[in-house]
Amino acid sequence: MPDAEWKNKLYYGDNLVWLRDKGHFPNDSVDLIYLDPPFNSNADYNVIFKEPGGQESPAQARAFDDTWSWDKGASEEALRDLGKPSGKPELVDFIQWVASRRDKSSGSMAAYLSMMAVRLVELQRVLKPTGSIYLHCDPTASHYLKLLMDSIFGSERYLNEITWQRTGAHNDPKRWGRVADNLLYYAKSDKWIWNPQYTEYSEDYIRERYKYVDENTGRLYWRNTMTAAGAGTARYFRGVLMNPPAGTHWRFSQEEIDRLEKEGRIYYSPSGKPYVKSFLDEQRGKRVQCIWTDIVMSKSGRERLGYPTQKPQVLLERIIDASSNEGDIVLDPFCGCGTTVVAANKLNRRWIGIDVTWFAIHLIEDRLRRSFGEGIKHAYAVYGRPYDEPSARALANKSKKEFELWALSLVDAAPRERDGGVDGLLSILETKSKSTKVIIQVKGGTAISPGMVRDLIGTVEKEGAAIGLLITLEEPTSGMRELAVHAGSYSSPIWGKSYPRIQIRTVGELLEGKGFDLPYGESPMKKATPLKGKGRTARML
Repeated sequence: MPDAEWKNKLYYGDNLVWLRDKGHFPNDSVDLIYLDPPFNSNADYNVIFKEPGGQESPAQARAFDDTWSWDKGASEEALRDLGKPSGKPELVDFIQWVASRRDKSSGSMAAYLSMMAVRLVELQRVLKPTGSIYLHCDPTASHYLKLLMDSIFGSERYLNEITWQRTGAHNDPKRWGRVADNLLYYAKSDKWIWNPQYTEYSEDYIRERYKYVDENTGRLYWRNTMTAAGAGTARYFRGVLMNPPAGTHWRFSQEEIDRLEKEGRIYYSPSGKPYVKSFLDEQRGKRVQCIWTDIVMSKSGRERLGYPTQKPQVLLERIIDASSNEGDIVLDPFCGCGTTVVAANKLNRRWIGIDVTWFAIHLIEDRLRRSFGEGIKHAYAVYGRPYDEPSARALANKSKKEFELWALSLVDAAPRERDGGVDGLLSILETKSKSTKVIIQVKGGTAISPGMVRDLIGTVEKEGAAIGLLITLEEPTSGMRELAVHAGSYSSPIWGKSYPRIQIRTVGELLEGKGFDLPYGESPMKKATPLKGKGRTARML
């Protein structure tokens, strides 16, 4: 597609289905891939939100389940795909070996690896010859994933295993604290893009190394050797032919030595040995190595979205800066809360994100708007989004939960996982420091009746909510609308206006821009903190 027609892309749905569509993902079409898939951690990950006043909201959503079991449908289909001549038959033997081990995790690990393997095959296909891939994982499965990557990309294409210290300390009983993740870094060919990254020198490093002052300019410098290993010929210094020490050669040509001499950039020791002056103000800093301890995810603050496995934006900026150039295409096939796409957009890269939950897509769109303004919505397209009543009905038939999340996104509401008659929540301000809630129910079925409105009225009273909203797929009956009219109103102290206490809108009306009549408020999705859910702690980074 010509650059003039390019739009950044968000895909809603199964990443494997999208990646196999060569109309959307041709061979050799992506410059850089970063993926942060589930880790097979045997945990569930939820998100909890905050209200405008800062108090905890009951709004929460299941981000994803990271628990795997062997599925005779999906898992065995993945093995069949890998076993085809066009696949990776050697991986079938490996995954079957993992499944045959006599321990409690063998089945779940094999299921996880079969899911990952078929996707990594497609990611290798879409990567350009100059491209590279970063697979974010932890020690739970990193050793298995490296074997997958070696088979799919080639062991000769392995570049690094980066250790990222994600937190300062972790209180793990009877073991060393687990504070790090791993990033497996592979290239598609031997011509990958590489831009070295640098960090600032420490004060101690500067003090120890840059301890000399140039007598002419007053600039700090250190005396860098002018030789390297391997024998070489003599060079002229100050008009005298000088041999390098045995087994070494001069690192500079005669022309470069003459230039350095003219610029006063050579220091001679009392014995006459030459050194080149490396000035501090000309250095970019210390080159980043394969252990990263300088980037952490804050436990609170504006960057925190409540997404349980959220990564710091600066982590993705480092990866994108190092392994792509402006205008390149960056793909994240497990894009979650959108850190990769936000970082790519900031760095003037084109980007593609894929996620299987509508909650993630909505969260990313909200984050893009807050990061880059409303105009960003014209810079990207969403594929898989319902856009009319028939496509909304198709989503409802496919997944009731995903239809519910999509419908809530139409009003910027946060979902509530354990609903108790409440599917979603909005917060509205009563005073400058106090908020109250609006509850939302979503009905995606074809059977609707006045009883739904009576239930909503009862739930509003039970929850102590100000307003109740009902979103339906089908047109509400006249009896439903009549009950809503007679349910009374809510008077907003801050705005001095009254609003219908019970309101009904169809999906079609919302798609046409006919929204609910509400006081000004703020979505709980805009401020969030992590949740401990289902008896397990959400993995905090």
